[in-house]
Amino acid sequence: MHRPQAQKPTPPFNAPAARRLRTALGMGPDQVAYGMRSSYGLPYVTPDLVMAWEQAIVAPSAPELTALAGVLWCSPGELSGRPRTLREHRLARGLTPEDVARAVGLELLTYVGMEETGTWRGNDRQSTTLAEVLGLSLPDFVTVTGRDVKLAELLRSAVTTRWHAYVRPVGRMLPLERSLLEDVLEKMHTEYQGRTVTTLSWGTVTTGPGSSEAVRDYLDRIIENFWSTLERNAY
Repeated sequence: MHRPQAQKPTPPFNAPAARRLRTALGMGPDQVAYGMRSSYGLPYVTPDLVMAWEQAIVAPSAPELTALAGVLWCSPGELSGRPRTLREHRLARGLTPEDVARAVGLELLTYVGMEETGTWRGNDRQSTTLAEVLGLSLPDFVTVTGRDVKLAELLRSAVTTRWHAYVRPVGRMLPLERSLLEDVLEKMHTEYQGRTVTTLSWGTVTTGPGSSEAVRDYLDRIIENFWSTLERNAY
């Protein structure tokens, strides 16, 4: 029996949590599949489908997520991943496309097109309203509006060159106080430069905090490092 095609976008799914909960219960994928078939009327669920969910190959639909949570003795929220896209944030809030489009002042088809392409093109006022309607944190807002790529480029340049020159460009993207932003960029610059310094010991280059792996890792995780440094300095 074939799995019916989802009529609605699937909710964000936390695949590692599903595997962890199943393992904790001492259940195999076959037992989970049997429980979903017998207790929740989903005759097409197989062990292979359960494994595909856990490996993040496909995501369960909303009814499947509810049934899976029932079999694993948990709430659907424990299996839900963090929303990443505009659509996922809207679904997490239980809103329709019409709700969001009306609130931010966009034509419905225009808003739906933004969801489908993952590209937000609203003006500043609409962007502020969007963040309020969807309850977006600043990191979520940056990701949803597609500004994280540009932000990462600016931050990499700030830590590898002169951070002072990037206070204004980053400030134009983020509604942060200049003094706070200056503190964050300066600290990140110091942290990064510290990783580029190698220590000579008995004529041998010592790897460790100053190794090339640490440098690459810092740049690869530049967005994550920015938000964590911002959080530490904001409180």
